[in-house]
Amino acid sequence: MTTPEQSQLGKASAYADQYDASLLFPIARAGKRAEIGIAGAAPFFGADLWTAFELSWLNLRGKPQVALAHITVPCETPNIVESKSFKLYLNSFNNTRFADAAEVQARIRTDISEAVWRGADRAATVGVKLLLPELFDREPVHELDGLSLDRLDVECTRYQPAPELLTAASGEAPVSEVLTSNLLKSNCLVTGQPDWGSVQIAYSGPQIDQEGLLQYIVSFRNHNEFHEQCVERIFMDIWTRCQPIKLTVYARYTRRGGLDINPLRTSHPQQLPANTRTARQ
Repeated sequence: MTTPEQSQLGKASAYADQYDASLLFPIARAGKRAEIGIAGAAPFFGADLWTAFELSWLNLRGKPQVALAHITVPCETPNIVESKSFKLYLNSFNNTRFADAAEVQARIRTDISEAVWRGADRAATVGVKLLLPELFDREPVHELDGLSLDRLDVECTRYQPAPELLTAASGEAPVSEVLTSNLLKSNCLVTGQPDWGSVQIAYSGPQIDQEGLLQYIVSFRNHNEFHEQCVERIFMDIWTRCQPIKLTVYARYTRRGGLDINPLRTSHPQQLPANTRTARQ
């Protein structure tokens, strides 16, 4: 069993520039899920949408090539990939020759799939899409749709997750709302370095008190946990405290080390959103 403390996070690291899949460091999801009351199958669907902004390799004549990569990791995989190890892995492509972008795409798909499914009885490939420079100007910037909670003038005094701030009008008619905030901040589980994010919460059910929801989002400000774990904690707290009929929690975090991670968790099957960055990303 690998743990975050065994990874390269917070440690001096040699940057390999020759392809090396062994640099990927998977971490099991189960431990953190157990902390939020998930044993066995999770009560949600979804995926982690990664964007790699620093991807380069050499063609067969030694000329550098560049691309962006979108990687989609289903949330039912038993592992996540620690993000610094992902960066080190991508850097290992820098001075390695590949026949074309399709070969690079296939290597990334195979390697990430092996890491996130390691230890499982079954496996499936993750989604990998490479965007070459001629397509860069087609990459849109768009903020999360919904009613902004940040408009509310609330007092915030809690800076560790406080699910007791969440309440819903259980005796009233159900509503459907999409609410957003740019005030999500948490810290890396190991290094304590800040992670900045925006969050979208879509639900149907008893109306959630918006002031309490914003205060709850702010309460993650000094909390140390990986992006995927924070989103699952938010989902489970709202799911158990407010008891919506349907719930989707989607967060987009700013990039670190040339990578952004954007987890989505939903109570019901749905099409994944386009991996569209916000202005801060």
